[in-house]
Amino acid sequence: MNLIKEIELTLKNACEKAGYDENLSVSFSNMGICDFQCNGCFALAKKYGKKPFEIANEIISQIDKNDKFEFEVSQPAFINIKVTDAGLEKLANFMLSDQLGGLEKNKLSQKILLDYGGANVAKALHIGHLRPAIIGESLKRLYRLLGDEVISDVHLGDWGLQMGLTELQLFEEGKLEGYFVDGERNYQITIDDLNEAYPAANKRKSIDEEFKKKAEEWTLKIQQKESPYYDVYKIIRELSVKEISANYLKLGACFELWKGESDAHDFCDEAVKLIKEKGLAKKSEGALIVEVADEGENIPAGVNEDGSIRYNNPMPPCLIQKSNGAYLYATTDIATILMRNKEYKLDRIEYVTDGRQKMHFKQVFRVCKKSGISPEGQKLIHIVNGTMNGSDGKPFKTRSGETVKLEDIIELLMNKAKEKLTSNGASSDDETALIIGVGAMKFGDLSNTVSKDYVFDIDKFMAFEGKTGPYLQYMVVRINSILEKLNGKQGGDIFISCEEEREIIRSIIKLNSAYQICYRDRSLNALCTALYDLASAFATFYNNHNIINECDENRQKSFISLITLVRKKMLQALDVLAIKVPKKM
Repeated sequence: MNLIKEIELTLKNACEKAGYDENLSVSFSNMGICDFQCNGCFALAKKYGKKPFEIANEIISQIDKNDKFEFEVSQPAFINIKVTDAGLEKLANFMLSDQLGGLEKNKLSQKILLDYGGANVAKALHIGHLRPAIIGESLKRLYRLLGDEVISDVHLGDWGLQMGLTELQLFEEGKLEGYFVDGERNYQITIDDLNEAYPAANKRKSIDEEFKKKAEEWTLKIQQKESPYYDVYKIIRELSVKEISANYLKLGACFELWKGESDAHDFCDEAVKLIKEKGLAKKSEGALIVEVADEGENIPAGVNEDGSIRYNNPMPPCLIQKSNGAYLYATTDIATILMRNKEYKLDRIEYVTDGRQKMHFKQVFRVCKKSGISPEGQKLIHIVNGTMNGSDGKPFKTRSGETVKLEDIIELLMNKAKEKLTSNGASSDDETALIIGVGAMKFGDLSNTVSKDYVFDIDKFMAFEGKTGPYLQYMVVRINSILEKLNGKQGGDIFISCEEEREIIRSIIKLNSAYQICYRDRSLNALCTALYDLASAFATFYNNHNIINECDENRQKSFISLITLVRKKMLQALDVLAIKVPKKM
């Protein structure tokens, strides 16, 4: 039951009767005098050479009176629509009984692979992995709620130089001797070893060319699956995946697939072969490249001081193979798309990463389209997330300037949540603190447009009042408490007896509409705003009406059903945002 569609159909029929074969769109009104508004008569006036006010009156004169909507025209030519109490009551009772609470699924279901992990084996998750995990998980849940089939893949970085660097560092620390000589393995590699080994090796490669060269040789042996290099690699990968999955789980991010670059490696030869067969690959200084520039790109604009050509709107070629035959990051991602299309029939493949990979994905997608690796009709989409910044407007870092580990962020959030709970005289156990802390972080993140940077303000995010995650969680906890105190009293039909009830139902209508906005924009901020508006509408209702001690039995039953509906819709939206609700706050 979609009110906006119903109103638009009513207006369309009225237009036809009035002699206008037109579709008029309707939007929510913030004027306070009506629920919805249509301003399409201004466009009709230009098209038909009439006064817009005259056209608007002609249209509504063709609408039969009903008990659901009231139409009127206001100057200069707005059609104002108010939903009657009877119309809102009918809708509210339907939403209460409907499994999805009146939410309509997409007419056409699509099969989507959503790649939003990007964790690297042998490296600790850090703050850069936070936004893709939060955004990707919520998009996955949104798509599924609206009827799509979604496969999520963490897509691990598990096949690059970091593997050779980590192994070589561990070897030189004397921790791999048992793996490289006959006899028992006298040392068990731990996750702490990995967390220390890679940062140390990464620093060494910048100043020690010989160490870097040797690490590249080790990486090649791993990729050739040579024993024991590959055996150690598998141990490191297993340890890392266990640690990575535990941290993602704390964020509520779950993946169906735990594949990585290593899985796509076997498809690189086939991908390059397909590119060559299409005549797209060409040699450049011994390397293999694909020109991906479209018309209007790479326009010569002069010569640089070094004699090279300077271009307007530059689009460099995609490098797919080094002169020594080695494959690159782009090759692996092209091969990954090939692998995914061999395994699944996908309508869309979507990636969530920060803007630094914008050019990379543009090149990869173009190669896949030109070569047919991505079939016609399939959409390849890069969802670019902004950065999470500190109060100085720069990417959030530790005081010493180092990248913040994800587990440190989670600990910070938990400690802050415990502080708030303790100050409010509530239980501050670890589970509750984790739910509130992570929920605060997620809502603070998702309230922003995905592509925009924002400031990580933990005090603002953790406030129990205002547009925050804890406020929303508290509203659900409050409803649960009310229903518990009613000792199992059952609700009845919802009927409207006050303006606060109208506002709650209107807020639910807006909330249901927000899902399609989020789907279109691939950003959850509209849902966050609508959810907060519903919570605020409930809070006003709660403050003005004593639900538990209401004397009128029928009115109390209506109240019970109404707040049950509010809880249902809030929990549905919070689930899309992957925000849990604690038992107590």
